[in-house]
Amino acid sequence: MSVKKDASGRRYIEVEVEVPGTPEEVWDAIATGPGVSSWFVPTEEGEGGTVVSHFGPGMDVVATRTAWEPPRRFAGEGGGFGPGAPPLAAEWTVEARAGGTCVVRLVHSLFASGDDWDNQLESIESGWPSFFRTLRLHLTHFRGQRGSGIHLVSMVPGPESKVWDALTRSLGLTDIARGQKFKTPAGLAPLEGVIEEVGNGKHPHQIHVSLQEPTPGIAHFFVHAECGPVFVENRFYFYGPQAGAAVQRDEPLWQSWLTENFSPPGEAAKV
Repeated sequence: MSVKKDASGRRYIEVEVEVPGTPEEVWDAIATGPGVSSWFVPTEEGEGGTVVSHFGPGMDVVATRTAWEPPRRFAGEGGGFGPGAPPLAAEWTVEARAGGTCVVRLVHSLFASGDDWDNQLESIESGWPSFFRTLRLHLTHFRGQRGSGIHLVSMVPGPESKVWDALTRSLGLTDIARGQKFKTPAGLAPLEGVIEEVGNGKHPHQIHVSLQEPTPGIAHFFVHAECGPVFVENRFYFYGPQAGAAVQRDEPLWQSWLTENFSPPGEAAKV
């Protein structure tokens, strides 16, 4: 079990990633609303240090900053995993390394007398590496640029492998390998690029694509099971002067495709 515990009763997990950029450039990407929205999920900064992250319909996460030391460290605390759960804290640090890179380290922690919330902490730990891959791609190819995004999530019955097979089949993918060229088949919103990453630890059913069309950007297709249902997540980050127009044009097309092929229980689906 990767959840750690100290003498005070704090239970915590740690994840980190090495990314290109100066501390100031990395800070801009992880500590500002526009920066975070360009590689993670739509994020807004409010008054009094409040930060709201939009993971999907009905899945907003609200946190309040508790520390702010640019460009090295910030921290916040949110509502945890739901009613009755202890507050969940997050601490981000940026450490410069030789060669023009930084290590971003994230610690999630809570105080609990038992292990009731350990599974949720482990789930958070296993999910961050997927987003950190997007962060690394963003800082490699689009550092300092603001992205426009499409974020679509649906839940369907499993098994996970069957849903992944349906997703890759719909995308026209048979053999999936890093460096492979990617182009959506006729009938789907046009995407064209190169597969940058395939799979990741506990979550093998995902790919990251570096896009050339319809704009420079990043696509992330992700299928994973969490406590029963299987989540189908499709996230697109577009950059450049045509990014906003691409989102307006393509978001309804991708939403229609997701609804048709990966609908929640009780709705028509082809999985």
